[in-house]
Amino acid sequence: MGDISRHIHEHLCSSSKKLHVKEVRIGLGYIGVLLEGGRPGLSALLRHELSPGCGTFSKAGTLVGSDASELLDLLVNGSNPLEKALGLATANAMIGPDIVEEPEKDSIALMNLSPADRVAMIGYFGPLVERIRKTGANLHIIEKDPNRMEIPDRKEIDSILEKCSVAIITATSILNNTIEEILNGLGNPRHVTIMGPSTPMFGEAFAQTPVTHLGGSAILNPRKVMQIISEGGGTPDMRPFLRFIDRKIKRIKCPEER
Repeated sequence: MGDISRHIHEHLCSSSKKLHVKEVRIGLGYIGVLLEGGRPGLSALLRHELSPGCGTFSKAGTLVGSDASELLDLLVNGSNPLEKALGLATANAMIGPDIVEEPEKDSIALMNLSPADRVAMIGYFGPLVERIRKTGANLHIIEKDPNRMEIPDRKEIDSILEKCSVAIITATSILNNTIEEILNGLGNPRHVTIMGPSTPMFGEAFAQTPVTHLGGSAILNPRKVMQIISEGGGTPDMRPFLRFIDRKIKRIKCPEER
């Protein structure tokens, strides 16, 4: 369990005991959780990181009607990426009402990339690659899934993180417990974004980290998004029913800085 997951869990734990799970969808690429009051939340599912024995979910048939706290606890106590994704989707469902009215913002445009930038992309965001390269920025991609691309070796990864001026980090790094390692490996980048529909838009959890922005999503049509998840869809399929947003993190100063 990482500090970021624990911070999110501690913030939401009390109120999660007052909510019940209305619906759960576990698809091929995403998990969706709908809480009472129409609160929807998303999380990507890292299927390639599930062990061969995780073909079914042992708690199937017991989730609907349970306390949201039971699923939220999986964010910190989950034994595999599927369980942790259920916890993150539940957290995002609880955070969601605070972001639903935010206007759409383009996270890449806010980075103001130039040829002087070295961009570390942690997690492969295919639709963004060409946009970044068109700015002239030097792009380096770090990806754990060998089915998507060749994985850099440890020495190369350390160098990319240390030298980058901009870092784009997939929110799924929360699910496989690599986010703290990634953040600790950064040098002194000017812009660090946690990105993707799974992103928990809770700035306090990142306020004492190098993260400067959260690039997540608000769900505009929960019913359609839940249908797409259950039918095996991914981000492009859900895109018409999401609003992509970007929120700048308010820094928390250490006592000696005040």
